[in-house]
Amino acid sequence: MARGSKPAPKPRKTVLTHTIADFEPAFWPDEQPVDNAVVMTMGALHEGHAALIRAARKQVGKDGRVAVTVFVNPLQFNDAADLERYPKTLAADLRLAEENGADVVFAPLPEEMYPNGTPQVRLSAGPMGEGFEGAARPGHFDGMLTVVAKLLHITDPDFAFFGEKDAQQLALVQRMVADLDFDVEIVGVPTVREEDGLARSSRNRFLSEAERAQALALSRALFAGRDAAAKGPQAVREAAAAVLDGAEGLSLDYLALIDPDAFTEAPDDFQGEAVLAVAAKVGATRLIDNVRMIVR
Repeated sequence: MARGSKPAPKPRKTVLTHTIADFEPAFWPDEQPVDNAVVMTMGALHEGHAALIRAARKQVGKDGRVAVTVFVNPLQFNDAADLERYPKTLAADLRLAEENGADVVFAPLPEEMYPNGTPQVRLSAGPMGEGFEGAARPGHFDGMLTVVAKLLHITDPDFAFFGEKDAQQLALVQRMVADLDFDVEIVGVPTVREEDGLARSSRNRFLSEAERAQALALSRALFAGRDAAAKGPQAVREAAAAVLDGAEGLSLDYLALIDPDAFTEAPDDFQGEAVLAVAAKVGATRLIDNVRMIVR
């Protein structure tokens, strides 16, 4: 070893747990007070999730603790076929979590999370969860908030990291934490994209080569809208719509410029931070994406 050089750090060994009883001693192995963070996922991890785990590790430092939860939450699906189709890749998920700095992966079965069967008492997303993704997937956000609340109780983190790609989810979790006095800081992490601009998603694996090329219209529309932000809300909408109007193979669900505080459509005189969001089906696969911008 060269004089003055340091030995390479030992790789972090990630512990896989399936029960709350096993998770707690793995995540809190001693009484030493350290910061801890959680990254909640439904598995099928990719570079977007890796970015969340790395951000969590950076936040808590080398001595802090990072947990990754892997749970395909049945309450978030209103289509049994979609639930069945959702990819399950736990072995690969564990490797990715370990490579990016997780201490513990918590991968419970539904009966561990819901020991009494489908929960009779759930959280409601309220008006913020009624539009956009909430309209397309009734009950989805109620199920999401219910499981996020349970996982926050189980993991008891100082920080919880969520991707900005799921903009409405992030807004609702932030609002839940504020409204219900959860003692945790919610941290949004920017969307991770492929080199060609396509947002990373667990659902991208369902796209054929031709469908993947067609899906690029979504990010191109968002970037066009962002480029027009200095000209006001109407210019943003028109620039994005112009790209989608000429796109093939897309079945558009919505294109909307959104006020992120209430998650409602921004009025024509809106100024400030906004989210331009799009959802569309490409073949049989439904994709969502968004960009943030300052509208003048």
